[in-house]
Amino acid sequence: MYLSTLFSKTSKEKQEDADSRNADLLTRAGYIAKTMAGVYSYLPLGVRVLKNIECIVREEMGAIGGQEVLLSALSPREAWQKTGRWDAFDALFQLSGAADQEYALNPTHEEIVTPLVQQYVHSYRDLPFGCYQIQTKFRKELRAKSGLLRGREFLMKDLYSFHCSEECLEKYYEKVQGAYERIFERSGLKDRTYLTFASGGSFSQYSHEYQILLETGEDTIYVSEDAEREGKRIAINKEIYEEGKTRCPITGGLAFREERGSEAANIFKLGTRFSEAFDLHFLDEKNEQQLVVMGCYGLGISRVLGILVEAFADEKGLVWPESIAPYAYHIIPLAKKKEDHVYMKALEVYNKLCAEGKGCLFDDRIDQSAGSRFADAELLGIPKRLVISEKTLLKDEVEVMSRQSGAVQQVRIDSLK
Repeated sequence: MYLSTLFSKTSKEKQEDADSRNADLLTRAGYIAKTMAGVYSYLPLGVRVLKNIECIVREEMGAIGGQEVLLSALSPREAWQKTGRWDAFDALFQLSGAADQEYALNPTHEEIVTPLVQQYVHSYRDLPFGCYQIQTKFRKELRAKSGLLRGREFLMKDLYSFHCSEECLEKYYEKVQGAYERIFERSGLKDRTYLTFASGGSFSQYSHEYQILLETGEDTIYVSEDAEREGKRIAINKEIYEEGKTRCPITGGLAFREERGSEAANIFKLGTRFSEAFDLHFLDEKNEQQLVVMGCYGLGISRVLGILVEAFADEKGLVWPESIAPYAYHIIPLAKKKEDHVYMKALEVYNKLCAEGKGCLFDDRIDQSAGSRFADAELLGIPKRLVISEKTLLKDEVEVMSRQSGAVQQVRIDSLK
């Protein structure tokens, strides 16, 4: 991608209406644009980051047998009335349609997926399985804040699993926990991610959140120091923590420290809460009717994008982990015109890396100063900046700078990987 062809532009000015670092930097760098409070549009660079997160999620969902679906974003009032959530779900967007019909913009999809599955599950032989989607969700947040971390429209992965017994659900639940651990590791967030015990649903003592430690996090969590000494990252949500009485569910210890975190994902054992509402039964091996046991597993795709900014950005701009970055290399030729050998050599490097499957952003704006181009590179946050100049070409080298560490080294062009 040639940088000059991007229709979005960078800005050096702090966004006056940005309420968070992620909203400010992503807007200034041209990754997102604000539509209204709590609602953002994603520009080409932002879409590439979202797609990279989605790719990791899809691979890990596939590894545990998840089957991808795409459920409707709009649902009828009757489905929500069956579960008692039409009036009880405060964040539900309710819409009026033709002929006195009423609808909901879905913030979650239990009311859609449960009656859908009812059409296909009849016997214990049809169980277990899990289906997931990556879908835009809507929540009527009274006060949208923190940029992508708490919006009214957001992108989410939600997985729903269906089982013939509690024991079967428990085994699958553990598989999903393993998949989530791999997702956060591959996203560069492993050392900041804590499996956090929160208040349970209708079926279990606890639900689980995946909290990412952030100074700007909106949640208070209590990290188990005993678990940390054993190499485990375990925490308790503030809502169920009682000082001096709450014990770590893993170690039994009482030693905790308070931290700030941001929730990136949560998982629940739903039990028969929704299968009862929709009469979702199966015939067991004795030919007797039983209620299907369910689990649900959410992960905020756009929320993870915002969390990555809050976790890694510095005073100069964005800093992307390599697995998530929109491009691997940001190439800057210090040429006076596009016909000279510096520019042509930079193009050669660009074409070579692209042919090898490496994503590259090529700064062809040679009419701008080197300083402004370097500042844009820091703002955009691409992992490696390659500078090609008369000086570097004397030894057939490029200057490679790591955006994360700031380390600079001279690398021979033929050894670039």
